[in-house]
Amino acid sequence: MNCATAASVTGALQGIKVVDLSRVLGGPYCTQALADHGAQVIKLEPPAGDETRGWGPPFVDGTASYFLGANRNKQGIALDLSSEAGRAILWRLLEDADVLIENFKPGTLARWGMDYQRDLRPRLPRLIHCAITGFGADGPLGGLPGYDAVIQAMAGLMSVNGERDGGALRIGLPIVDMVTGLNAMAGILLALAERERSGQGQSVDVTLYDCGVSLLHPHLPNYFGSGRTPQRSGNAHPNIAPYDSYRCADAPIFLAIGNDRQFAKLCDHLGAPELACEPRFLDNRSRCAHRAELTAALESLLSGHACEPLAHALMAAGVPCGPVRTVDAVVRHAHTAHRDMVVEIGAYRGTGSPIKLSRTPATYRSAPPALGGDTRAVLDALGIDASTQHRLREAGVLKD
Repeated sequence: MNCATAASVTGALQGIKVVDLSRVLGGPYCTQALADHGAQVIKLEPPAGDETRGWGPPFVDGTASYFLGANRNKQGIALDLSSEAGRAILWRLLEDADVLIENFKPGTLARWGMDYQRDLRPRLPRLIHCAITGFGADGPLGGLPGYDAVIQAMAGLMSVNGERDGGALRIGLPIVDMVTGLNAMAGILLALAERERSGQGQSVDVTLYDCGVSLLHPHLPNYFGSGRTPQRSGNAHPNIAPYDSYRCADAPIFLAIGNDRQFAKLCDHLGAPELACEPRFLDNRSRCAHRAELTAALESLLSGHACEPLAHALMAAGVPCGPVRTVDAVVRHAHTAHRDMVVEIGAYRGTGSPIKLSRTPATYRSAPPALGGDTRAVLDALGIDASTQHRLREAGVLKD
C-alpha cells in the first residue's frame, strides 16, 4: 500500500452518505467502489446477514471470502426491515443521506411505504435512489428474480463463450453482477452531478438483463451488420487474427494483433518476415479467412520459445501479447504490487481500486464489517438511546 491508504487523505466522494440495502455482489461491488473514494457507506443487513457471508469455503474467521471481497470501508448494521421499528430507523438514516441503493424484488419498498415516487421523493427530494433488479419492474420479464449465471444464459453471453465444437459456457467470473455494479456507480455519479445543477435527486434503474445485453460487443454489431447469429470461437476473436492463444515451448501466449504493422513486427521478431507478405496473411481480412493455416505457421515458430521471455520481448517491441497466467501468479507479479492492486488492512487482504485519481486517490480505511459490528455506533450517532436500542434487540429488530 502507498500513501493513498492513509485515512487522512480526502476522497473524491467525502461528504456523500450512502445507505446500502443491497446484498450479494452487484450492489455491494458498487458501494465498495463509492466507499473506496471517500463516501460514508452504511450497509444494512438482515439479522441473518447477507447470504454471501456463507458462500464458502474459504472462510476467514467464519465469514466467506466472497463477502470480504466486496464490503470493505463500510459500517455494518443488522436491522430487520420487515418490522415497522426497523423501517423507522431506516427513515432516520435517510434524513441526511445522499444515496439509497437496494436490490430488493420490485415492489418490496412500496409494500413498506417507501416507494421512491410516492414516498421517498416527496419527503427527501435530494435523495438519489438506485434500484438494481434482474429485469426491471415491468415488461415481459418484469419483476422476476435475476442471477448472474442466469443472465449470462438469457442475454446470449454463454452462447458466444466456449470452444467452437463445445457447448455454451458460463464466463468464469460473475461478470454481469460486476458490470451491473459499475453501471450502478456510473448512474449514481451522473445523478449526483446533475443534482448540482437542479438540486433534485432522481431514481437510477439498473438491471442485470440490460447490463448483460450491453456486454455483447462485437457480437451484436456483427449480427446487426451481417444477419448471422454469432457462434463460439474459443479464445479467438471473431473479427481479428491473430487474436488467440498459441502454444509456446512451455506455456500458452496470447497474441492480440490489431493491425498489419503489428503482425509484421511479430513475424520479424520470430525470424520469418516473409510470413507477413504472403497473400494469405497480407491483411486482417485474409488472415481471418485462413485462420487454421495461420495458427499452424505461428505455433511452428513459437515452439522454440519460452513463453515469459518471449512475451516480454514482444511487448517491448510493440506487439500486443501476454502470458496466460494463473491467479496466484498475478498476485505475486511485481506490477500488481506496483499498481497497489493488493490491499492489506491487518489480516484482511483484498483487491485494490483500479481507479487512480491524482489528488483524491482511493483510501482503504477499514476491513469488511462483522455482522452488526457497527450497529451501536450508528444508532448512537442517530441519537437513539441505549434503552431503546436494548428494547429493539430484545424484539429481534437489531443484532450486534
